[in-house]
Amino acid sequence: QFQLVESGGGLVQPGGSLRLSCAASGSIDSVYRMGWYRQAPGKERELVARLTNDGTTEYGDSVKDRFTLSRDGAKYTIHLQMNNLRPEDTAVYYCNVYSWRMGREYWGQGTQVTVSS
Repeated sequence: QFQLVESGGGLVQPGGSLRLSCAASGSIDSVYRMGWYRQAPGKERELVARLTNDGTTEYGDSVKDRFTLSRDGAKYTIHLQMNNLRPEDTAVYYCNVYSWRMGREYWGQGTQVTVSS
C-alpha cells in the first residue's frame, strides 16, 4: 500500500506559477513510476507529467515547455513546477504512483489548481 501526500495548489493569475509536491510512503521500493494527472470539470483525467525509474520523463502535449517534473534526492518525492499558467490549466491535480509489485496504480486525494484573474 501507499500513502501519497500532496501539497501546493491554489489560486493564481494567468501567467503565474505554482509548485506541486507529492511524497510517497509505504511500499516505496516497488515504485516504478510517479507523476501527476489532472481532471477539469466535465473532462476526462489526463496526463500532466510522469517519470519512471529509468529516468524517462513524459509530458502531456498541453504542458510541454511550461511545466517541469523533478524528483528529489529521496526519490519518492516529486515536484511539478508549473509556469506561465493558463485558465485552461484549471483542474484538480492528482499524484499517481504505479507499483510494479502490485501491478496497479495508486492515487492521491487531489489538489485544486485554479488559474483566474
